[in-house]
Amino acid sequence: MAFLGIFVGGSKVVHFNRLEAFSDAVDDEISDLSSSCPTFPDCGFKLPNSGVVLSCLDCFLSDGSLYSFDYGVSPSVFLTRVRGGTCTTAASDLPELVIHRAMYLLQNGFGNYNVFLNNCEDFALYCKTGLLTVDTRGVGSSRQASSIIGAPLAALLSSPLKLLIPSPVGVATLTAGMYCMNRYATDIGVRSDVVKVAVENLAEKLGYGSSRERANVEHKSSNPGTAR
Repeated sequence: MAFLGIFVGGSKVVHFNRLEAFSDAVDDEISDLSSSCPTFPDCGFKLPNSGVVLSCLDCFLSDGSLYSFDYGVSPSVFLTRVRGGTCTTAASDLPELVIHRAMYLLQNGFGNYNVFLNNCEDFALYCKTGLLTVDTRGVGSSRQASSIIGAPLAALLSSPLKLLIPSPVGVATLTAGMYCMNRYATDIGVRSDVVKVAVENLAEKLGYGSSRERANVEHKSSNPGTAR
């Protein structure tokens, strides 16, 4: 599984992790690397009870590979990507605004981690686009989450058609096609249940944080010169 974050300059990445037991081994590994980082003293910084973390690029990668998530791709390009969690049709905002969102959430949190509704990809997608999924009953913005659900769903939906398609290749092609269409239908760039939300209003929109924190957010919103 890939981990997504926002590069904020100076070899630093802001990303979102599960607070407790991230498949535990991976989370502990990231924490150990961050706390013992020999290069950046602030690597691993996060507020108490927050899953938003500032890490150096090396600790974030943790011997893994680096790749760029693509924004604003065409529908044809999106459908050719076999693997979810690599692109979206939604366009990215300007880098200054993206970094502002990431640094603001580092200081204010991003709610509770949920693998289907609020994960590291949802965090990165929000920072890059400012788009928020309104319908929290279904799958969130994350392409990785929809991929987990989409593959079994595609296989299930295509199974009654196996009687009509004698070739195993035909069945596989149909299943793959339905899987890709499911991914496209849940992409944040084409969904109708998304809205643009200012990061200062995010806590109130999602319903997390104390009333004092929400009042502070409202105060900052009314005084943009003092907002971070």
